[in-house]
Amino acid sequence: MGLCRAVERQLQQYPGVRSATVNLVTKVAVCEAEIDRIDPKALAAQLTKAGFPTQARDHQNPSLSPSESPSPKTHQQLRQLVTALLLLVLSSLGHFLTHSQRVTELSRSMDNIWWHWGLATFSILLPGRSILQSGIMALVRGVPTMNTLVALGTLAAYTASCLALFFPQLGWECYFDEPVMLLGFILLGRILEDQARTKAAATYTALLQQQPQVARLIPPPVDQVHQGLDQNSEPNLDQNTKNSVAIEIPVYQVRVGEWLQVLPGEKIPVDGEVGIGQSLVDESMITGEPLPVAKQSGSLVMAGTLNQSGVLGIKATRTGKDTTLGQILAMVETAQTRKAPIQKLADTVAGYFTYGVMSIALLTFCFWYFIGTKIWIHFPRHPLSILGSPST
Repeated sequence: MGLCRAVERQLQQYPGVRSATVNLVTKVAVCEAEIDRIDPKALAAQLTKAGFPTQARDHQNPSLSPSESPSPKTHQQLRQLVTALLLLVLSSLGHFLTHSQRVTELSRSMDNIWWHWGLATFSILLPGRSILQSGIMALVRGVPTMNTLVALGTLAAYTASCLALFFPQLGWECYFDEPVMLLGFILLGRILEDQARTKAAATYTALLQQQPQVARLIPPPVDQVHQGLDQNSEPNLDQNTKNSVAIEIPVYQVRVGEWLQVLPGEKIPVDGEVGIGQSLVDESMITGEPLPVAKQSGSLVMAGTLNQSGVLGIKATRTGKDTTLGQILAMVETAQTRKAPIQKLADTVAGYFTYGVMSIALLTFCFWYFIGTKIWIHFPRHPLSILGSPST
């Protein structure tokens, strides 16, 4: 079963959840549920217990949620790439050297059956262990994934090869190269998949990083406290705040109506109205306009835009997800979360693919073990002394 399909199935089994959609690019799961029927933290804990590590989104500070800020794991990807290439090269190097015109001691040693056994054992115990564990645990939970097929194929080839190696009287052949090559290609495929996801999420991540994380809170100007702002006068920021100090607070704690100070070179943390000061503001990330826009008392400013020249005192009018930038992020995330019809079809097919492959494999084995060798008696048969012969 596809990973998306497996996670969605786990979410939909939770009481109160009507539907669920999982996006592997943004690493976000969106659930439609009955009001006051579910606890997001309890839902995340149950999903983690099922084998899918999950963290509930912090509704107060969604911008800091690690699940929405995927960062490329360069070093880990590099290690996986080197490991995958080494497994593929070492598994085939012995055969290439053996068929070369110049036979060396190296080619003889690398073509040795014990060399391939050691390489297969190393591949299963170290680089491929996480894949095998994930596949087996998914099968135990009743939600098999593609890792389940990889685990079954790898362990079946390795086990049969070990039986052939340690019990030569069976007359079986060794297939230690198959587990190594399979795990090598799977690791290589995961690297390519991670790179594709990183590129797909790059635009969303860049937009997300435009959100400021800290705001400078200041007291309201004196004339705002007593009589309101006079549009014909522009209070002096230094006079109003000379006896107070701006307090840095997380931007998600800013409330509508509070006053904030924005210094030159800082991003404006919320949507607001300029009450004090004047400056040039770069709004290109919102409007696409390359030239900065002059702002003065009464001008509107947007979260994420860059204050360039002067000190501004702004009154917050919209915060958090209600800001222009927050609404853009919400629309982008919604667009990425929704599935195209072809993707829904692919997820449906993937949900039955693993079961189908395992069923076909089991039927094939049963047919040839119990029926096929009796119909086509000229086919070579190997003694199955360990498994037992069906005719005995």
